[in-house]
Parts: sequence; C-alpha cells; structure tokens
Amino acid sequence: MDRRLYRSRSDSMIAGVCGGLGRYLRIDPIWVRLVFVLLALSGGGLGVMIYIVLWLVIPREGAGQPATTETVRSGTEEIAERARAMGEEVRERLAQPDPRLISVIGLILVAFGVIFLLREFDLAWARWLDFDVLWPVVLIVLGIVLIVRHFRGE
Repeated sequence: MDRRLYRSRSDSMIAGVCGGLGRYLRIDPIWVRLVFVLLALSGGGLGVMIYIVLWLVIPREGAGQPATTETVRSGTEEIAERARAMGEEVRERLAQPDPRLISVIGLILVAFGVIFLLREFDLAWARWLDFDVLWPVVLIVLGIVLIVRHFRGE
C-alpha cells in the first residue's frame, strides 16, 4: 500500500499538519496535537517551529505531487493569509470589546496587583504566592472554568 504524507483537509484545526500526521501514522490526531502542544510549552517553542516547518514542506491533501519549492511557496502564502485573517479578526474584536472580557481582564490585573503587594509585605501566610505555585493554580482554575462552561453549553 502506497501511503503518502499530506496535510489533512478534513481534520484540520490550523493547517491540517496534525490531522495528516495522525492519518499517516494511523493514530488519533489528538495525540499528535498533544505532542505539539507539549513541545511548544516545554521545549522553548520547539513545537511551534516544527509545526511551521511541516506546514511549509508537507503538501495539502489533494494537491497531487507538487515540487518541494511549490509546496513551500504554497505553504508560505497560506501562512501569510492565515496571519492576515487572524490580524483582521483581532482588530475587529478590539474595535468592539466584550464587556465581560474587559471585566475579567480587570479582575486578573487587580488580583496580580494584590499578589505582588502581599509578597512585598513578606507575610508568612502569603509566601505560598510564589509564581512556581501560582501559575499552575491559575492554569488549573482556568481549565476548570473552560470545562464547566463547555458542559453548560456556553
């Protein structure tokens, strides 16, 4: 059986790299995505760099057998178009911000301000507010909020 590596058109979240790799390796693409996320977070951004390189060199599904230079050119144009679209979306969202989002950002800024202030007082009960402990707690709380909102259908 002749298997070829392509970026997936049907199982795509950004560019179809993980969907294509999952199909090629015959594993669920969620595992490939998880590896890229872990590499991005713990490998100093290595996962992002590898993803972009694969986006550039792996042809899109259904594109036939283009030359490597054509694949890279097509991938570069696709990345540029995706970046323009994301920039436009950010501009639109910033033009009319969601009041709830502004409230949440304000609360986060106030919370961090209080934390920094408490750490300056060197209170015994506030020593746990070290960022080695705080960041995982913040991530866990945000994750729980997202999961609860998902199950509520929000």
